Formats: sequence, structure tokens, C-alpha cells
Amino acid sequence: MHPIEVLLVEDDPGDVLMTKEAFEEHKLGNRLHVVSDGVEALRFLRREGEFADAPRPHLILLDLNLPRKDGREVLEEVKSDDNLAHIPVVVLTTSEAEEDVLRSYRLHANAYVPKPVDFEQFIRVVRQIDDFFVTVVRLPKS
Repeated sequence: MHPIEVLLVEDDPGDVLMTKEAFEEHKLGNRLHVVSDGVEALRFLRREGEFADAPRPHLILLDLNLPRKDGREVLEEVKSDDNLAHIPVVVLTTSEAEEDVLRSYRLHANAYVPKPVDFEQFIRVVRQIDDFFVTVVRLPKS
């Protein structure tokens, strides 16, 4: 197994820290890249500006409630872009609103995972997402 490139699109510093800790604590060999809003996410994915040398992620962990361009818009743009549509997107968000769940799946999210507020549960969820995408499914090459 080769390490996978994971793009975390998250504006909450606490959630970024917990996700990084989940990756480190679990001794994951995957590379976690972090951007804090939807505009940066699309620039990273399209390798624009300061992200010109960014790796193509194998997996995107996407929050919905983001500044500048929200996660719903990011998801729609990713899944309608022929160069990006193949990248699995896991919506990882605090929203448990049914309309967000339905809209995310209509926009072709690969999974919708409500963020647990408890630290240990959050760590467990991130590990399970990672385990699934690293050991269970076959991801397309970058």
C-alpha cells in the first residue's frame, strides 16, 4: 500500500488539529494537506497560484460550512469537473440537516459523515474513514 494524499477542507482550527492528531496517533502514512476555505480548496485541486505544485489528492474530506465558497459549492464544482470528478469526497460536517444530506448525495458525495463533538469519537470516525479508503476500497491513481 502506498500512502494516499488527503485534502482536508476545514476552517475550524480545532477540527483541523483533531484530524491531524487522528492521522498522527493512528500512525497513518498518508499525507494530509489542509486548506481553510472553498476558494483555496478549488485552487489546490486545480493547482493554481501557490498550489501549482500541489499533489492530486486521492481523497477529499470536506466541511460544508466554509468561508468564501461553501462546501456545497465546492462539491458541485469538483463533481462537475472532468479532471476532478473521480476523486472521492467525504462530507465531514457538523450539519445533520436532512437537506444537507440529500443535497450532498445529489451532488455525488461519496459519503456524508456527521462530525462527533466528542474528541475520542471524532478520532475514531477519522480513523474509520481513513481505514476504509486505504485498506478496503481501491482508489483511482492521481
